[in-house]
Amino acid sequence: MTIKLKKLIKYLNSYLNIYDFSDYGPNGIQVEGKQELDKISFAVSATRDSIEQAVKNNSDALIVHHGLIWSFHGAQKITGPYAKRISPLIKNDINLLGYHLPLDAHLEVGNAATLAKKLEMKDIAPFGDYKGSPTGVCAILDKPEKVEQFKERLSKVLSHEVILASHDSKKEIQSIGIITGGANSDWKLAKRAGLDAYITGEISEHDWNESQESEIHMMAGGHYATEQFGIQALMLHIKDKFEIECNFISSENPA
Repeated sequence: MTIKLKKLIKYLNSYLNIYDFSDYGPNGIQVEGKQELDKISFAVSATRDSIEQAVKNNSDALIVHHGLIWSFHGAQKITGPYAKRISPLIKNDINLLGYHLPLDAHLEVGNAATLAKKLEMKDIAPFGDYKGSPTGVCAILDKPEKVEQFKERLSKVLSHEVILASHDSKKEIQSIGIITGGANSDWKLAKRAGLDAYITGEISEHDWNESQESEIHMMAGGHYATEQFGIQALMLHIKDKFEIECNFISSENPA
């Protein structure tokens, strides 16, 4: 089926509650192209590779978690590598839509919620705080599990090595906070909430030390790896709702 661009934008902006978030860049449409869509590609990030694959797929839109416009980049000239990302979108009339924190936090298709479901957790609830908005979820394991065993299970789910910062890896955990991606220091929020453990994507040297010393078990499973499931869940949701052709563009990003 075909869907009009305006209808898709309106639906996604509402479904993902984008106006509830103060983000690092604009959520929603970032590059405008065709007004009627027959095929949509999805990817974690708008990279040169994912955009080139969207072109090869003859896609009318690319929907991503990490878009191209970020406040921390400031005003940016469209030259060099940045131009090589944007130019194919414009030349081929492909729309780019990006959803950052709204996709991290969503309780149905969000990065944290989908990871919690894959880990067979229950009682999934909003967790985290960025300028007043949740950025992940907290959830409960059906029964307590030793940290070292849970780490191995998490690694298998993510297909990625997990870095564990733990004061005692043989202890059991049951309550866990999850904020995917680069939420290194938000283990403090998990500690404050009385949770047993915290999962994110990245870890810094000082957080590795400080989380252990604070006696909370912190696990970092890779930025890309922890954020691969949300965009795929969103793709399936859009495919089912609008009966439109969709495809997922994967990445070999090890970070």
